[in-house]
Parts: sequence; structure tokens; C-alpha cells
Amino acid sequence: MKQEIHPDYHEITVELTDGSSYKTRSTYGEPGAVLKLEIDPKSHPAWTGVQRLVDSGGQVAKFNKRFGGIGLKS
Repeated sequence: MKQEIHPDYHEITVELTDGSSYKTRSTYGEPGAVLKLEIDPKSHPAWTGVQRLVDSGGQVAKFNKRFGGIGLKS
């Protein structure tokens, strides 16, 4: 490994949105820094499987009307 080209790898604390935290090693910030996450596996729909479909201005309805008939026909 080349000397003096790699960032400092140190211990930081990661805080999740529910207030829980854990320590890990990272190149983020300074030693002892706190990384506060706004999105985490306990609350984000990608991990929880609970998703909402927000239809602003009927965009979903417009899309379905326009492209709803496209599909494989047997």
C-alpha cells in the first residue's frame, strides 16, 4: 500500500432516526464524529416493504390512461 495517499480511517458514531446508535469505523469526519442518518433500515420503505403511492395532480391516473393498454397479448 502506498503511504500518505489513503484517508484516515477512524471510529465514529452513527445515530439512526429512532435515537439508537452504534459505533463503526469510517473515513467520515474526524475521530469521534457523529453521523446522523435521516433514512435508515427501520423507517425507509425500501427495507420495511411499506410503500405509499403519492399521486400529485393525477399523474398516475394519466399514466395508466395513456399506457394501461400496453402489454403482452397472447
